[in-house]
Amino acid sequence: MKVVAVNHDVADYDQWKAVFDEIPPKTMGALFHRINRSVDDANNITVVAGFDTVDAARAFLNNADLKQAMGRAGVKSAPRMEIFEEVESVQY
Repeated sequence: MKVVAVNHDVADYDQWKAVFDEIPPKTMGALFHRINRSVDDANNITVVAGFDTVDAARAFLNNADLKQAMGRAGVKSAPRMEIFEEVESVQY
């Protein structure tokens, strides 16, 4: 499993979430996603999404629709985007 993490600041979480819901990661091949908000700044968001392959993860990050949606969603900072390989997953 390849895991993408995208972190950015948004102008308003509710505005961002409405646009996110229009084009969730599953529409671009993700197997799951999780939305995380900073405990110190509710407008700092990290989205984590899982993909089968590195190519699928890269295609997600380079998707023009994603970049356009970020603009409409009020993303204020340049997103930090990284791809990781999941080596263990345990849920308690």
